[in-house]
Amino acid sequence: MLLRLLERFGVLLASLVAGSVLVFAFMQVLPGDPARVALGVNASEEAVARLRTEFGLDRPLVTQYLDWVGGLLTFDLGAEYVSRAPIGPQLADRLQVTLWLVGAAMVLALVIAVPFGTWMAVRHRHADGVLASALSQVGVAVPAFLAGIVLIAVFAVGLRWLPSGGWVPPAQDPVEFLRRLILPAVSLALVQGAVLARYVRSAVLDVLREDYLRTARAKGLRPMPALFRHGLRNAAIPVVTVLGLQLATLLVGAVVVEQVFVIPGVGRFLLESVAQRELLTVQTVVMVLVVAVLVINFVVDALYLVIDPRLRVRQR
Repeated sequence: MLLRLLERFGVLLASLVAGSVLVFAFMQVLPGDPARVALGVNASEEAVARLRTEFGLDRPLVTQYLDWVGGLLTFDLGAEYVSRAPIGPQLADRLQVTLWLVGAAMVLALVIAVPFGTWMAVRHRHADGVLASALSQVGVAVPAFLAGIVLIAVFAVGLRWLPSGGWVPPAQDPVEFLRRLILPAVSLALVQGAVLARYVRSAVLDVLREDYLRTARAKGLRPMPALFRHGLRNAAIPVVTVLGLQLATLLVGAVVVEQVFVIPGVGRFLLESVAQRELLTVQTVVMVLVVAVLVINFVVDALYLVIDPRLRVRQR
């Protein structure tokens, strides 16, 4: 088990290095000069050259890359080119908002997917199970931003039960924080919950066909108790894989949903930085998202060892 974890950790480190190189290289080939953007189109070449020197853009690319990676490792993320505002504090504030949104959406998606997917599997030969499966297919086809717009139209504009957007920190007003979190979290959770429910259904169906579950039922256990006692743990193995992918998808989907609900999260911060040509900020935010996805994948691999004892046996 320990050897497998060390191997996966080595893969994680190698992936982080490769990801940082790719992100840095991609930013370098984008058109546009940050110094020119900061000074405006009417600035002289001498002024642009001085600002490039101040930004460190005239140094060799290897030096720029090493300085940027060193800043990431020491949490010294530098400052924006135009506003000169530090990137680190802004990113930390925006990241807290996104984590609240993604965390709430993931919990809601699990609450929807696990019982709904299990029910679809158990009742797959009945009309209600077929209807539930059809509804999940519709949910998969609906983009998160469209679900958000519909939720705003119904619950914010029509019924006036909830606000249509904005953000209030939980420490400032917990009740208003929850009211403003509900619609964006639900818009993300509905789509991801439908996708996850399909995988739960498939995994539970596979377990229901296993001999050990038939044996448990032959010994007198009813179908649902037999499934919960002997089947769900095995069904959880493929679902954990998808769950890791869903977390990464939620991070990406939050970029659009934050725009729809005017939430000051990482996604909105990224789009604002792109619009202002703050390439260093864009580079740093993208790398943070890459790190998040790779760490999620590493955690999923580690959870395999906890859920599936067969993987631990192979390491002995």
